[in-house]
Amino acid sequence: MPANDRRHVPSHHHARNRTISAGAAIITLALAACTATTAGSTSTSSPAPPTASSGGPAATLTGSGSTFDAPFFDAAFARYHQEDPAVAIGYSAVGSSAGIAAFSAKQTDFGASDVPMTATEQAAARGGASVQVPVDLGAEAIAYNLTGLPGLHLTGPVIARIFLGQITSWRDPAIMALNPHVSLPSQQITVVHRSDGSGTTYIFSNYLSSVDPAWAAKVGTGTTLHWPAGIGVEGNPGVAEAVAHIPFSIGYIERSYSSGPALFDAAIRNQAGNYVTPTTASIAADAAQKPGITPTDFSIVNEPGADSYPISGYSWALIYTHQASQATGQALINLLDWLTHSGQAYAADTGYLPLPPQIQQLARSTLQQVTGPDGARLLG
Repeated sequence: MPANDRRHVPSHHHARNRTISAGAAIITLALAACTATTAGSTSTSSPAPPTASSGGPAATLTGSGSTFDAPFFDAAFARYHQEDPAVAIGYSAVGSSAGIAAFSAKQTDFGASDVPMTATEQAAARGGASVQVPVDLGAEAIAYNLTGLPGLHLTGPVIARIFLGQITSWRDPAIMALNPHVSLPSQQITVVHRSDGSGTTYIFSNYLSSVDPAWAAKVGTGTTLHWPAGIGVEGNPGVAEAVAHIPFSIGYIERSYSSGPALFDAAIRNQAGNYVTPTTASIAADAAQKPGITPTDFSIVNEPGADSYPISGYSWALIYTHQASQATGQALINLLDWLTHSGQAYAADTGYLPLPPQIQQLARSTLQQVTGPDGARLLG
């Protein structure tokens, strides 16, 4: 199955959870306290957004979706509000599927997802035509909880067998063969996966489908899967917390969430046969193998290259092409143009990579398609 083609996924994998959980983490970024905290850890030499005094519109912007994006959005949006207090931004980290649902119902000004909307989803959105803007580049760590055993080696097919429930012990011969000099425990493996509709799940399952035919046939690629094993929790923070508190567990999380004394990142064997962890260099190496992406050809998992980390991906902001409010539309375009250019200065501080120059240009050319109520472009 092509890694970026959702049409070949078994039909039940297309289903996306459209319910926004009341328990999901809400990140409200217009608060001065949040701003002060973030600003304290950010270089004051970073480029600043346009200020209200320079003619920027006063507006309150709301968005929801990807938890993959949340650490970056938290820092960047707080900085933007600090520089332009007239623009308040609220972002709810509820998962990609719930973000798409809220955006499609016109409950938010923008959505965020680690997998772009399909043509069918775009056609069903209440606000009419929409565009999708790449906003950040990151990777997913395979995080595990084995005290004193960093640097575990794993391959895609072995990870697939673990999440299929076929490998159940840390001393399984397949894991031991990859780690001959490691004293592995005999305890059972607890698999932790997402229970909500998730772009993080899409990237993870897209990777496994690309490297393991059994996974592709039995589970496939999607934001919501029929999991054959494990326990499900909501959001990247939920998976990270569960793995951190459950000894001998394993899960997949955006790498910004994989810090902590109980969590280690597995080294994954890439196409070249090298074991790599998700670092700035290895994610950049993977993305460099596919410099051109679009909302219909977006997958960068399992790219070739000696240093490529194979579970990498972009995330996307979703906005309507025709903005009904001049003030809100202008504020939104100003924000997203800053976020995908000067705002990328905050990516590295939160575990992401700045968008490559050609992807920044893609973001700008996409934003230039958005018009206000009079039909005029909001970005020159």
